[in-house]
Parts: sequence; structure tokens; C-alpha cells
Amino acid sequence: MANEKKGSTNEALTHQGTKRRARTIMGSAFLMATSAVGPGFLTQTAVFTETLLASFGFVILASIMLDIGAQLNVWRIIAVSKKYGQDIANAVLPGLGFVVAFFIVIGGLAFNIGNIGGAGLGTNVLFGIDPRIGAVITAAICIFIFLSKEAGAAMDRMVYVLGSVMILLIGYVMIVSDPPMGEALHRTVIPLEIDFYAIITIVGGTVGGYITFSGGHRLLDAGISGEENVKEVTRASVFGILVASIVRIFLFLAVLGVVSAGVALDPTNPAASVFQHAAGTAGYLIFGMVLWVAGITSVIGAAYTSVSFLKSFHKKIEEYSKIWIISFILFSTLVFAFLGEPVTLLVLAGAVNGLILPLTLGSILLAAHNKKIVGDYKHPIWLTVFGAIIVVMTTYLGINTLMSMVPQLF
Repeated sequence: MANEKKGSTNEALTHQGTKRRARTIMGSAFLMATSAVGPGFLTQTAVFTETLLASFGFVILASIMLDIGAQLNVWRIIAVSKKYGQDIANAVLPGLGFVVAFFIVIGGLAFNIGNIGGAGLGTNVLFGIDPRIGAVITAAICIFIFLSKEAGAAMDRMVYVLGSVMILLIGYVMIVSDPPMGEALHRTVIPLEIDFYAIITIVGGTVGGYITFSGGHRLLDAGISGEENVKEVTRASVFGILVASIVRIFLFLAVLGVVSAGVALDPTNPAASVFQHAAGTAGYLIFGMVLWVAGITSVIGAAYTSVSFLKSFHKKIEEYSKIWIISFILFSTLVFAFLGEPVTLLVLAGAVNGLILPLTLGSILLAAHNKKIVGDYKHPIWLTVFGAIIVVMTTYLGINTLMSMVPQLF
């Protein structure tokens, strides 16, 4: 009888552990996806769709392929090496990890100010309150999540639930906007024009900076790493890209439906005008909810991942990582509340972000074939080639973008 009870208890614990593992893997995918889908993501998609119309479908298709190539490289090497991104970079070239961490954290901080601002604007649309008050409320919710005993599990649930809500809301607006589906499908395969700048910009916005490392670092923190877990990590990395891409596709079709009807989007807030024209007052409120969800989930992703790039530099940072994450959120909120969104900082961060991906992905590709880092693991050649193409393309765009921004900064 005692053995039966013991057996039942062990089975229950095993089942519980399996469910927790599955939630963590799903949460890591949604953490990455919702980190990518920030307030800037909404505006960017609306603007490109209005410019390229149905041909933007080709840009999305091409960027999905490149995003998957970049993310598969990063997540697999993080898993196999059991190292954070900065530690991998340091193993490739001593000191490189410090450079990578510096740019990741500075970029993450700058974008987090925009994320918290976007969330504040979302509450303004929904409830008519001052965006600064909305930003403070949003920050308080994020801090509450990281103060909880099971902060990792709470974060996983939060991004999963809110990410799912965002997909449903945008999906509804896409349906009521009645986009020309046949034209969109046709031009996705045979575009009228191919905008390489748009492709690389979308790739940088989806897997640039801290974003592509967010889910990989989450899995590492949860102990889901090693060559024996490569298949699960691979599935999670692809799923994360697909979730972000579904949001992009739904939003693209929603915008296409509106602009195809002859509506000119409001240049000051193109995404909001899409929702309002498609579904009236209800659509505008949906936009507020989507903007808030995009903002708060990106705040969570940016804070968590940015601090994870500092963990290995001092034991105290890892020991008090929650305090560092909370401080990161508080600082971003205070800057927005008292200074607004500092345009120069955001412009510079956007330009530098274009150079972060080739730097981080380049170090990952070098590590992928270094036995001291990955042991006997054999990295697929096609992934290396894919990654190398992305490094070259994003380096070119990053340098051009940075040079074009210089006159605006000085």
C-alpha cells in the first residue's frame, strides 16, 4: 500500500514537472515574440504596408526565413554551450562579451523608455488618463511580477496570456478590415517591387538587439540546455518567430484592408488610424489595448534580457538579479515620466541596434564551430551559411543607417 502511494506521488511529481517544463518552453517562445512586438513594431508595419501595399507580404515572407536562420543559430549555441550570449562572445574573443553587453543594455534601456511610453499611451486611449500615470501603473504591474516567488513562471504566464490576447484582437481587426486576400497572397510570391531596406529593417526589429537572446536566456535560466535538449530548443525558437510573424501578418492584412479602401493613414499615428477606420470607436479602444499589451510585454522582455547580459560579470548581479531588473524598469519609467521619450537617445539606439545583430550573430557563428565552446556538437552548415548572409546584410544596413543618423544627432 505504501509503495502504491509512493508510486502515485512520483507520477504526480513527474507529470507536474513535465507541465512546468512545457510552460517554460512555451513562455520562452512568447517572451521572444512579445519582446519583438513593441509599440515601434505596430508603427513600422503600418508604414511599410502603406508604402508597399500587398508587396509587403513578400518582405514579411523573406524576413521570416532570415529571422528563423538568425534565431536558430543563437538559441542552439546558447543551449549547447550552456552559456549566456556575452559569455559566448568572451570565449570567442576576450573582451568582446563586455562590448556586446554594453550595447545590448544601452539599447535595451533606450527602447524600454519607448516601451513604457507606449504602454502609457495605451492606457490613455483606454481610460483617458495621463500617459505618465499609465506608465507608472504599467511599471508597477511589471515590478509585482518580478517580486513574486516564482518570477520566471509568472513572467511565462504573463507573456503567454497577453500575447494570445494581442493576436486575437489584431485578428479581429484584420477580419473586419476585409483585406484583398488574393492580392496579398499573389504579391507575397510575386511582388511588384522588392525593398531590401524593408526586409533588413524588419529582420532587425524582430531578432535585433536583445530580442533574439530573450527566449534563449530564459531556457538557460530554467535549466533547459545541453545537446540533449537541442530539438526542444529548436522547436521553441521557430515557434517564437512564428508567433511574432503571425502578429505581423495579421497587422499587415488589417492595414492593407484599410489602405486598399483608399484611406490615407494618419502620419502621426498610422497604426491607430488603421484600427479606427477598420472598426470605429471599438477599433480605437482595441488599438489602446494592443498598444498597452505590446508595451508591457516588451518592458518585461527588455528588462529581463538586458539584466541577463550583466549576470555573469559579477556574482552580486546574479544574486540580486530581481533588484537589478526592477531598477531597470524604474529608471526607464522615471525617464519617461520626467523627460518624455528622449528622441536623440532613441534615434541613436535605433542606429546602434542595427550593428548589434551582426556583432552578436557573428560571435555565435564563430562559437558554433569552436570545440572549446560547443564540444563535439556539429552545427549544420546550412545554418552557418544562413547566419553569415544575415551578418553581411545587417552590417551593411547598420553602417548606412548609423551614417544617415549622424546629421540628426549633432
